Amino acid sequence: MRTLITGGLVARTDGVFNADILIEDERILELGERLHERELAEGTRMVDVSGCVVMPGGVDAHTHLNLTAQGTHVSDGFEAGTLAAAWGGTTTVIEHPGFGPQGCGLLHQPAAYREEAEGRCYVDYAFHGVLQHVDGTVLADVPEAVAQGFPTLKAYTTYEGMLDDAALLHILSALRDAGGLLAVHAENDAIAGFLTERLRQEAPLDPLSHPRSRPPHCEAEAVNRVLKLAKTADAPAYIVHLSTAEGLACVREARRSGQKVIAETCPQYLLLDETAYAEPDGLKYVLTPPLRAPHHRRALWEGLADGSIAVVATDHCSFSLAQKRERAVESVFDCPSGVPGVETRLPLLFSEGVLRGRLTLPRFVEVACTAPARIMGLPSKGRLEPGADADITVIDPSDERLVHHDRLHQRTDSTPYEGMIVRGWPRHVWLRGRPLVFGRQLCGTAGQGRFLERAL
Repeated sequence: MRTLITGGLVARTDGVFNADILIEDERILELGERLHERELAEGTRMVDVSGCVVMPGGVDAHTHLNLTAQGTHVSDGFEAGTLAAAWGGTTTVIEHPGFGPQGCGLLHQPAAYREEAEGRCYVDYAFHGVLQHVDGTVLADVPEAVAQGFPTLKAYTTYEGMLDDAALLHILSALRDAGGLLAVHAENDAIAGFLTERLRQEAPLDPLSHPRSRPPHCEAEAVNRVLKLAKTADAPAYIVHLSTAEGLACVREARRSGQKVIAETCPQYLLLDETAYAEPDGLKYVLTPPLRAPHHRRALWEGLADGSIAVVATDHCSFSLAQKRERAVESVFDCPSGVPGVETRLPLLFSEGVLRGRLTLPRFVEVACTAPARIMGLPSKGRLEPGADADITVIDPSDERLVHHDRLHQRTDSTPYEGMIVRGWPRHVWLRGRPLVFGRQLCGTAGQGRFLERAL
């Protein structure tokens, strides 16, 4: 099975090229100029994408497609969530499992989630591990988790299941020795708890109470502390969903001192701000960390452009507005936290990043595709090179749409980007050489996606 993609502007991290791409079966066979002028093998399908940008399939390193939290399950699940990913040009997702039964082993949640995902995914998928506690058994299981293809583990410095400094040091050291990487949700639990208790009494129904309970210094303190612990352990660290200028300053300071620090941010922190909580449906913006003041957005764009922030993921967590309203009758703090975004990530970054001059095309490809694949141990993903998986997304810069939740494929009743005009949506998407979306029509099927073992 051969396909020749011709006429498009090929975007990679090393530049943009007028080039054709020849796919054979699941892999990219060749990339070069004027391949269409050759005599093609019988049966080769030629696809003209003139006027479009050809890029690697997106890699979303942070999703919660199947999360249950506070007794509430997200509104999508693996099938609907990966379908939305496919429509948005993302061909690989890496899922962060939620907490499992109390006292369960380190491999419990990745195994349980893998069983849930089997046969349901439209795109390729992998899993992080999750840390609920650290003891001798957990530390002994770290090498096995890495060997089984789960080399990244997530820790929290807040919520039930949070790790204290001693536990973080032990797990950082164990992952360093095993060749793994610790991803951390960094917020100061004492600050958040203290302010939440006060605001529950003062303004329990005001959506603005949520961001006020987790101010920027709540994140910055925890980011700084995690990075100091990582320095002590001589271990790399990955900060998920960075949302503040102060947190970014901590990352930059650590990087200047020679630490290996990887920072991730999300479209919601680049494009939205805390004024959204004053809208009539302000509950739909309840997510953690919360939206910030506008100057944080500007700082994060600058961090993306200069390389201080390496990855744009989504933290896709599609609790519906109906679920949030139902749970927040007495207090906004009872509202499940999270927003959908797996379908809109690439179009938003292209429209608001590339077309507005905030990101170059190569940098866009780097933060959305190549860097997450490289950092997360997926060498065949995120790049347009001979031998790589033929995961390819074709963006049409002339495709301008008004974002509305009814026009998306995420199984939810709202989107935080409602009413935005976004230009640059996928026209075609291939997964390992097979069309997922072609001519803005769905071709893929649930079960087409494969589980991916990872090695850093």
